[in-house]
Amino acid sequence: MNYKKTNLKNGLRIITVPMQETQTVTVVAMVGVGSRYESEKEAGLSHFIEHMFFKGTEKRPTALSISEELDAIGGEFNAFTSKDSTGYYVKVDAKHIDTALDVVSDMYLNSKIEEVEVDKERGTIIQELHMYEDMPMRSVGDVFESLLYPGTFLGRDIIGYKKTIENFKRKDFLAYIKKFYLSGDTVICVAGKFDEKKIVDQIKKYFHEMLDGKKPQIKKVKEVQKVPAVKIKFKKTDQTQLIVGVRAYDLYSEKRFALSLLSIILGGNMSSRLFIEVRERRGLAYYVRTNTESFEECGYLATQAGVEHKNLVLALETILAEYKKIAVERVSEKELQKAKDYIKGKMVMGMEASDEVAMFFVGQELARKEILKREDIFKRIDSVTTGNILSVAKEIFQNKRLNLAIIGPHKNSEKLQRMLSI
Repeated sequence: MNYKKTNLKNGLRIITVPMQETQTVTVVAMVGVGSRYESEKEAGLSHFIEHMFFKGTEKRPTALSISEELDAIGGEFNAFTSKDSTGYYVKVDAKHIDTALDVVSDMYLNSKIEEVEVDKERGTIIQELHMYEDMPMRSVGDVFESLLYPGTFLGRDIIGYKKTIENFKRKDFLAYIKKFYLSGDTVICVAGKFDEKKIVDQIKKYFHEMLDGKKPQIKKVKEVQKVPAVKIKFKKTDQTQLIVGVRAYDLYSEKRFALSLLSIILGGNMSSRLFIEVRERRGLAYYVRTNTESFEECGYLATQAGVEHKNLVLALETILAEYKKIAVERVSEKELQKAKDYIKGKMVMGMEASDEVAMFFVGQELARKEILKREDIFKRIDSVTTGNILSVAKEIFQNKRLNLAIIGPHKNSEKLQRMLSI
């Protein structure tokens, strides 16, 4: 799959990925700022801005104006905020590419951020915050990251605090956008069926006057963990949610490919070791999965499950036993090959859709300043050996790297901390 990168004089980057075999097109505008760039007083502002960009521009004065125009052509549209980026996208029938690009650029460059709309949207976001509080399966991830990165903006919930959400004023939004929504930190990606030259010219027309500036630097996390750690969020629930994991590698580490395969072998699919051991053999959980996450300077591998309260200890012991086993015994060639084929198969299927392709390219360009094509990634995956898997497992599965986050009616963190041994 070929792509083209175009740089504007103001630093804005355009990635175009033609896909003539599809009938759709996706337009994504992404900026390299998320919740970790916020001060304590700004907590939740990146996410709040994401909401406000859908509330109206001069050309499309209301939220209804935007949604009606896109609904009328069957478009899919949304936005997302992470800890280090914010993105806005529209996916449409390829014949409506002009509308999609016009709406995304208009929202990104010309949102009014009216005070009356800010006041109305507070209620929506506070209800979103409450919704997450009532979803332990989701919010346990926030507990885990707050345990890994305490006292840092990386360890804070993306949505922010109720008190900050209630206090934001229009001037706060405008100042934050001026500081961070810079042309040099913005990437526009178009993937699907379109006329490449025409679309690049249109993007230039929309964005050539966008201002650049010097992006403020973030304070990087320094990992100094020396002993296993536990954090319990006491809550009366019908099920205990747990995440147990270890510190691993940053976004740029070459070991990330071996780590991904290790994650698949442990708990990445329905034939993985933990799925079979925790669910199929012991019946401890409906779901159990292992994932990896990486940031600019740090990362982790973690396993999540929901279990009966009385089975917390047994589930934890079972997961830790699999961690220990894979760090001692070399995986088989067959098991490794199965993991490689799984990752490649999922990627091939995902790359059939224009929105998946757009996210694949824009995310890499923004985060790594380089783009690995699918074939490049496959080569790196294929080069991983059983020895690489064992080496990575030995390195990360150490007691001093272990962390456990829990949501449920539990209080004895000391007992659980004593269990954290591999």
